[in-house]
Amino acid sequence: MNCMKHLFTFGSNILLLLLLNACGSSVTQSESAATLLFKSGFEDGIYIGPVLVEDSEDYDFIRGTDSQTGFSWPIEILGASESALHRVADDNHTALYSEIQTVTGFDGRPTRALYNEETHREGNKDTQLTYEILNITQGTSDLYVRYRMKIDSNMLGTINKWRALFEYKTKDYKDPGEGSTGFRLIAFIYTDNEGRASWHMQGDKDSATPIWECDTLELNATCHNEYVPVVTDEWFETEYYWHWSNTEDGRVIWKINGKVVADHQGPTTRNNKPIDFILFTQLYGDVTPKYQWIDDIEIWDGLPSSP
Repeated sequence: MNCMKHLFTFGSNILLLLLLNACGSSVTQSESAATLLFKSGFEDGIYIGPVLVEDSEDYDFIRGTDSQTGFSWPIEILGASESALHRVADDNHTALYSEIQTVTGFDGRPTRALYNEETHREGNKDTQLTYEILNITQGTSDLYVRYRMKIDSNMLGTINKWRALFEYKTKDYKDPGEGSTGFRLIAFIYTDNEGRASWHMQGDKDSATPIWECDTLELNATCHNEYVPVVTDEWFETEYYWHWSNTEDGRVIWKINGKVVADHQGPTTRNNKPIDFILFTQLYGDVTPKYQWIDDIEIWDGLPSSP
């Protein structure tokens, strides 16, 4: 049994303790000391509240206490506050839709999950729906995130398209030409000029200036990745981990269904800038319509095990 692999794959506290004992001395103190910060599967008690700010930047708050985990929404990790679903370019509340639905889960049983949908774009604007973890005050911390997703297949077979899944931005990250001194970490699904789909992660100075890139159609040693087919129309598990650092000891890992699609060693910020906010889930890209479900969220303050 590969203890390290199984420790990284499973998040249950009971399984973690059993596997720690099974692994014996091979597990270090740092690997076993991670603390669970948040856990929710949108079970009974969780609901989407009313829009907070209308006719401006529209935020929908997810609220309540998860009846199964005891954790409450909104997410307030890393000192965050006012975290919410953010509707951007929503065409007078006609382009985007969210609700908590009861659907068939990954194991074939009913589950409650967050559903997001984009029916159309507002003209040439960047219509998007994201769950944003805002006003972070502890932006130099490590973080490990795991959740399940199910996304549509509408972009498959298209040419040179993209869909964003997750990102963080540090303070002073700006658009091209505006003098960005910050850093962005972002995860995508891309299609190439043959319509082939891939998982793609990059760190960049601005959206036009990547510092490094990892793509599952272009495997290389610096990404330590493998070819993993893009999953649509069925549940998959996504995992993100980063060690925040301005030096070469920084690290970013992204896994899909337990397989590495990016594992990059190096700085995870620029100019020592702390993380400003996290776009925890994103419904954003240049193929419309699109939709997704999110379920079984876990957030830890470090790796619950070695990758």
